[in-house]
Amino acid sequence: MDLNLVVLCGRLAVEPELKVFGSGTRLIRFLVTIRSDWPKRRVDVIPVTLWDPPDDLVDELPPKGQRVWVCGSAQRRFWEAPDGRRSRLEIVAEQVNVKDVEELEPIAI
Repeated sequence: MDLNLVVLCGRLAVEPELKVFGSGTRLIRFLVTIRSDWPKRRVDVIPVTLWDPPDDLVDELPPKGQRVWVCGSAQRRFWEAPDGRRSRLEIVAEQVNVKDVEELEPIAI
C-alpha cells in the first residue's frame, strides 16, 4: 500500500499569494520555511498550494513569519520553459492552520 501524507510546521517565508479565477475558484500559495538541526543544520523552503481555502483564511491572510501547520500530499508539477521541461515538488494542502501547537485541538484517531 502506498501513502502520500505530508505534515509540516514552519513559518511563512513571504506573504501568501491569493488568486481568484474567473470561475470563482480560489487558490492560496504559501512558501513555508522549515528549519532543521538533524542530521545537520539546514533551512528548507517548501511551496504549498491550498485550493478553495475557507473564508476565514481568505479574509485574514496570515502575515510573513506566522507559524503555520500544513496537512496534505506531495505532488510534482511539470511545465515547459524556454530552456526545456521543468518540474518542482510542492505540497497540495488539505488543511492549513495558523495556530501554534498549544492552541490546536487534539485529533481523535
